[in-house]
Amino acid sequence: MVLHAARTTSHSPFSADHPSRTCEVPLELGSAAALHDMNRAFGLDPADAKPEARERTHVALPTGRSCAIREVISLIRQVAAHDSTVLLLGESGTGKEVAARAIHELSPRRNRPFVAVNCGAIPGELLESELFGHEKGAFTGAICARKGRFEIAEGGTLFLDEIGDMSPTMQVKLLRVLQERVFERVGNHTPIRCNVRIIAATHRNLEEAIARGTFREDLFHRLNVFPIEMPPLRTRIEDLPLLVEDFIERNVAEGRGRVRLSPAALAALERHSWPGNIRELGNLIERLSITCAGRTARVADLPPRYRPAGWESLPEEPVETESASAVVDTEARFDTAADASAVHEPAVESDEPLDDEQALRVLNAGAVNGDLAELPEDGIDLRAHLLA
Repeated sequence: MVLHAARTTSHSPFSADHPSRTCEVPLELGSAAALHDMNRAFGLDPADAKPEARERTHVALPTGRSCAIREVISLIRQVAAHDSTVLLLGESGTGKEVAARAIHELSPRRNRPFVAVNCGAIPGELLESELFGHEKGAFTGAICARKGRFEIAEGGTLFLDEIGDMSPTMQVKLLRVLQERVFERVGNHTPIRCNVRIIAATHRNLEEAIARGTFREDLFHRLNVFPIEMPPLRTRIEDLPLLVEDFIERNVAEGRGRVRLSPAALAALERHSWPGNIRELGNLIERLSITCAGRTARVADLPPRYRPAGWESLPEEPVETESASAVVDTEARFDTAADASAVHEPAVESDEPLDDEQALRVLNAGAVNGDLAELPEDGIDLRAHLLA
């Protein structure tokens, strides 16, 4: 094929699927569209990259290797590729939003918005406007039209956190949206179709709430398509060292100091009940990154509530100071028990002068007479004085 001077020939690289496939593609200099077409012809379009590769570089899955968290990760992977509604259950601070974001990032909607709403933090009378938007003049203070979270999340994922705190009135309106995929802005009766995936989360027992009459049973069944129970930290305490390391790295990335935990401090944390779960652990590590920046945090550095009873008896790693190292080096010179005991034996008078090591042993043994002595003007022989 003969190319004009303004064109060039591009040879596509070999691929594992087609090791012998190559072609010459006329490529206009600086033409991004032509390069994109060429990449697609050889299956090299970044948008078509394998999900495993994207996951390795972008997706933050829950941290841990315990059986409980491995089960959670397995469920996340299974449901991510589908548009099924997910209900995340578990105590506060167990990482429900982390799981929700992981589902979104592993899903076909990953390139569209992930929008989170805390239903428990917004007053009931404002939640409708927050979710569905409003028109100008719809209520006092509505000085302009505003999109709601459903419109902002169009094509992506809407995460409804603490849905168990939603008022009964809003539960009815949300149920309609889930059934018909249609909503209306406040102050406007024009229906708006939506295409969002719903992930809901709550720390409440919704079945007990249904029995009390505070949560609608039909809404519960709409949400409870694919439930995932997030385990509390106390039931997977073997994951604590990995979580600690993860939080340390996050704090370093945010500009705080790097902290290390002594074995005794880590053992103390493993004995804690963690009512605040992973969120509580993250707050503690952030505190230690400030108070113990650049050094090892010991049990004494932990806030009192994290110190177990009798924590003083827990073995701590020795502090590596210059004086401590000198003591260790001195003790390391004694190869046998006899050598060590010789330090504490009284010095034997001898006409032989002491060498440096013998003098150091006598000094360490405290054999020097503590009485003050007057020194002659011409000085004294220190070694002879020690033998006196």
